[in-house]
Amino acid sequence: MTKTVTCFGELLLRLTPPGSQLMAQADSLGMFVGGAEANVAAGLASLGHDVRFAGLVSGNALGRKALSALRGAGVDTRYLSRAAGRMGIYFMEAGSGPRPSAITYDRAGSAFAEADPAGIDFAGALAGAALLHTGGITPALGPNGVALARAANAAAVAAGVPICFDGNYRGQLWSAWDSNPGEVLNELVADATILIGNHRDISLLLGKAFSGDGEDRRREASDAAFAAFPKLQLIASTARHLVTSDHHRISARVDSRNRAHQTEEIDVTGIVERIGTGDAFAAGVLHQWLLDGDVRAMAESGLALTALKHTIPGDMCLLGAADLAGFSAGAGDVRR
Repeated sequence: MTKTVTCFGELLLRLTPPGSQLMAQADSLGMFVGGAEANVAAGLASLGHDVRFAGLVSGNALGRKALSALRGAGVDTRYLSRAAGRMGIYFMEAGSGPRPSAITYDRAGSAFAEADPAGIDFAGALAGAALLHTGGITPALGPNGVALARAANAAAVAAGVPICFDGNYRGQLWSAWDSNPGEVLNELVADATILIGNHRDISLLLGKAFSGDGEDRRREASDAAFAAFPKLQLIASTARHLVTSDHHRISARVDSRNRAHQTEEIDVTGIVERIGTGDAFAAGVLHQWLLDGDVRAMAESGLALTALKHTIPGDMCLLGAADLAGFSAGAGDVRR
């Protein structure tokens, strides 16, 4: 049976200079629609799942563009309210060779960041849903972002809907206000069944370092998180080693309370796009979770989708189930 997933977060616009230009050089900017939770929603819808998106978007032309992109990916936007105010924006300078990409946020005071939680129909968006996917970016926006994140979690708990929480720590956003990210994220992760995050995210949550290395450190961190959060049943993460800005080595891991699977590391070269690859990983993991796949299937599906997303411009991964099934690391010939 098809299961419904509800995603909650802020729809964003990304403005990027052409190629690998710096902002100081650019006289034009490309525009993409994205946002972490929206990227996951688009990824899951493209894989054939029924996906709803809850939240609020600006009622102007930019908001209409964002809505159109989400609808075009097959996402149900009935629960996306519209209101006066500005769209959240971020700028990205794409890296090249030894120079990393750089992001500048312009999200303060957006229509979403100022939204009244009571104005979002969480109950309707969650009715009959098998999962709520949300994460740590919304509470990083400020005190009202924390209120929005709490309202989403509370609605899911009241409806008996499991929560997938992607840590998605954004230091620039948390440091812009008098915040306590560890305390806020602990409260929100305590409601989650699935955590997308690695040992560094768990260190932030628990206020402790993990001394092991590689797989041992990841299992130590997972065991600590399972002990601290009784509702938590699954932790998914990637490990990324940067050779250059367009050559990464990536592996994926999924831990349950009793099992774990870590993939072999694969080379991802000729990278077209780095943005949205973590969201593609989350979509790949949740794709198999919704199909009742085991930890191995979830890890391999997540790794495949994140590797494929590196080849696609823009924030969203719009590949279908056949693309995922046909993935083979290193394959690049034309499919006919």
